[in-house]
Amino acid sequence: MSFFQMTSPASARRMFLGQSGLVLSGAAVALLSGNEALAAKAGGHKADDARILNTALGAELEAIAAYQLGAESQLLEKPVLALALSFQGHHKQHAELLAKTVEKLGGKPVAAKSKYDFPVAQLKAQADVLKFAAQLEQGAVSAYLGAVPLFGNRDLAKAAASILGDEAMHWAVLRQALGEVAVPSAFMS
Repeated sequence: MSFFQMTSPASARRMFLGQSGLVLSGAAVALLSGNEALAAKAGGHKADDARILNTALGAELEAIAAYQLGAESQLLEKPVLALALSFQGHHKQHAELLAKTVEKLGGKPVAAKSKYDFPVAQLKAQADVLKFAAQLEQGAVSAYLGAVPLFGNRDLAKAAASILGDEAMHWAVLRQALGEVAVPSAFMS
């Protein structure tokens, strides 16, 4: 089952954290935030960090493919298509940074799969594509929400929270595009 096809945020978080062996190490998050000096102080095991980051990279590559599917579906109106491509661009930037970080750690970045198991038959209207995208963004929010409190170093938690914030904004905008309340509650779960 794909990370992005999870039905509940909690199960998405468990799957992401479980697959990655995670939690992102301090060194990995520091590298992701562009702070190599902080990464050196944080320590960590390079092989573990590369494996964890490759899991995150795999999820980003899957998100890129999911947004591509939506873009090519011909179900999206122009403003929604522009939004989807914008979010896909964010995921491409994340993937590029993750791949470079894996290489810095001496690892080999994972490649995109040739095919993902997306619910293509269920995508019959723009709303279906938006719901699919919102679900994958909600899963990403949930995964980062589970990771942030696990950091002992507050600077590293801030770096992970920054990524969480981007995913939460995507989710809120997609909910609003669906005509739903953009922020459904005062607390994330």
